[in-house]
Amino acid sequence: MKTLRESINIILVMLVFFLSGCGSTGSKKDKSYSLINFHLEAVQDGSGRSGYIPIYRASPVQINVSNQPFLDVGYITQAAVIENVGGFGIRIQFDETGTKRLQHMSTSNRGKRIAIYSNFDDSRWLAAPMIHQTINDGVFIFTPDATREESERIVEGINNVAEELKKPYVF
Repeated sequence: MKTLRESINIILVMLVFFLSGCGSTGSKKDKSYSLINFHLEAVQDGSGRSGYIPIYRASPVQINVSNQPFLDVGYITQAAVIENVGGFGIRIQFDETGTKRLQHMSTSNRGKRIAIYSNFDDSRWLAAPMIHQTINDGVFIFTPDATREESERIVEGINNVAEELKKPYVF
């Protein structure tokens, strides 16, 4: 009896795998997703809540940042690759809550850096711009340590995540 039950379970598992299969029909391009986190530069205090990270691959600079991001992709409404002085940059637009967090952090932490980590095809630290002034409008622009092609993939992935997060949850 036990072998019959095991056989039925195996058949049911295989049936589920065959029926679920790949959802892609080949007619639509599969969406890519990118995550991005914003970490604040921190003082090394031995608490384990911060750590050194390398910024810029060609000539790495080590800076100490908080392990916990203060903003992430969940607060982003839109991202774009833009033309910038001497090249290109990434423009991030935050939602209302993200705008308030960015405003608070940029007001109370002038002179510190915001380290930006992204997980796209590759996972790495993209930049660590210095906070020079309060950012009131929820728009954050930075020059990434990435090629234009990588930046476009990052932005496309961020926008795909933002689009998915706008969808209502169905239970």
